[in-house]
Amino acid sequence: MSTVFIISAPSGSGKSTLVKRLMEKDLDRGESRLQFSVSFTTRAPREGEVEGEHYCFISVKEFQRLRDADELLESAEVFGNYYGTSRAILRKAEAAGQDLILDIDVQGAAQLKQRLDQAVSIFILPPSRQVLESRLRNRSSDSDEVIQRRLEEASNEIEEYGKYDYLLINDNLDASFEQLRGIILAERCRTKRALDQVKKIVDSFATEVKR
Repeated sequence: MSTVFIISAPSGSGKSTLVKRLMEKDLDRGESRLQFSVSFTTRAPREGEVEGEHYCFISVKEFQRLRDADELLESAEVFGNYYGTSRAILRKAEAAGQDLILDIDVQGAAQLKQRLDQAVSIFILPPSRQVLESRLRNRSSDSDEVIQRRLEEASNEIEEYGKYDYLLINDNLDASFEQLRGIILAERCRTKRALDQVKKIVDSFATEVKR
């Protein structure tokens, strides 16, 4: 049984860094139990972006075909481009016995929770607006206009925090990572997740009693 973890955050909150570290740490421990969901998009690749790693770049026609065939768990239009999550990647994770991590905005998260009510949602917040603005400016990659737009978007996104299962305030990267990893591990210990493994243990005791 796979658990879907939905992770959302305003741009600049450190979400991508935390998710990347989570994936690396999980693999380093030899568990290989996390699969990252790479979204579809119809926009053109940006400099440095790798097909299949950052996004799966497809045409508008192909995106619409997938959406019409109900092969997308969620989809959205952002600034004239389409984004979506493939249903196939969930099937792949389930077949491999892996959990699925989705780095997704609040709009997509709301759609996913409607379709996958057992999904676990995590919202990452910056310590304050001032800290978020400082982080965005320290990137040195966005214009002032873009930064202001991202701050406005963050203000709207943060209002949705109450719809998430877990809240994580990223004021210290190391501590936040341990909290995020703790959520993943705790969810793996839930009764519903451990049923198959526990049943084998219970059956082993029953076998001994019959003897």
